[in-house]
Amino acid sequence: MPEIVLPPKPRPGDRVAVLSPAAGLPEVLPLPFDLGLRRLTEEYGLVPVEYPTTRRLGASARERAADLHAAFADPTVAAIVASIGGDDQITLLPHLDDALIRANPKPFFGFSDNTNLLMRLWNLGLVAYHGASVMTQFGRPGAVHPVTDASVRAALFGSGPYELPAPTETNDVERPWEDPRTFDSAPVMEPAGPWHWHRADRVVEGRSWGGCLETVAQLLMAGGEIARPEAYEGGVLFLETSELLPSADEVFRILRAMGERGLLRRFPALLMGRARAWSFDAPNDAAARAAYREAQRAAVLRALDAYAPDTLAVLDVDLGHTDPQVVIPYGGTVRVDGPARRITVTY
Repeated sequence: MPEIVLPPKPRPGDRVAVLSPAAGLPEVLPLPFDLGLRRLTEEYGLVPVEYPTTRRLGASARERAADLHAAFADPTVAAIVASIGGDDQITLLPHLDDALIRANPKPFFGFSDNTNLLMRLWNLGLVAYHGASVMTQFGRPGAVHPVTDASVRAALFGSGPYELPAPTETNDVERPWEDPRTFDSAPVMEPAGPWHWHRADRVVEGRSWGGCLETVAQLLMAGGEIARPEAYEGGVLFLETSELLPSADEVFRILRAMGERGLLRRFPALLMGRARAWSFDAPNDAAARAAYREAQRAAVLRALDAYAPDTLAVLDVDLGHTDPQVVIPYGGTVRVDGPARRITVTY
């Protein structure tokens, strides 16, 4: 594996590229996007820079890759932030110029379908950041959640260790982004259940790898981005599921495939995101959401028992498709302290 590089961080006043390497949804859903841009400027002191495909839905993979190359190559751009996720970013990967990206390291922020890019950057030795997209975190109705804000500021501008808080509230019920009234108030939160610790009798510290489970599954099938299992030895695996709401059986099957490939046992620790349990296609009530999350926890533990029985796991960590959301360094150091019940990342 190449030498690990931690790209330099932006400072207030710097230009940051805002790209849509997965889907140009700002074209059809401008309200959260424009709100996110205003917050990047007014609350974080950054200067967002858009590119030709940022607001263009249906741009080709080659066109999106060209914008990504332009952002990495521009010495006046200090970081890159994805507008949102999507569905077909895997088609972007063959068009990437690895030498150009490796020669111009800078922080990349995104999650969901952006797991494709995050994994490519990991393979190039560049530390990136899973989380903090423009339309979801920066464009959140009402205000950026305080837990998210603290994590984003530490990841964007800071360095060193950052202990993840266990949030006291959560939400995954959304309102339509097409309706301006959605943005007049913050989402209604509900009490958050605690983290669930499994085999928490040890301390694990290692380089992180993972992302959105459904995207990881696609990459496992395609094969090109997945290194030999020994490349992940001693790392911290982190996974989470999206608004597609995969069933507990689907989650188990993906983890089973990772186990059969010899991947799961390479990671002595796993962070599993708090499962999103509501979507516009599946508007589950509170009881159904709780049952969905419990079934997913059981599926994860079943897979670990079969393929990685010694792995320390923490379930319901607020990473990925959650509100609030903490940013996870992708390829950075994560320390999971079971006896102390603490998770610390290094930004």
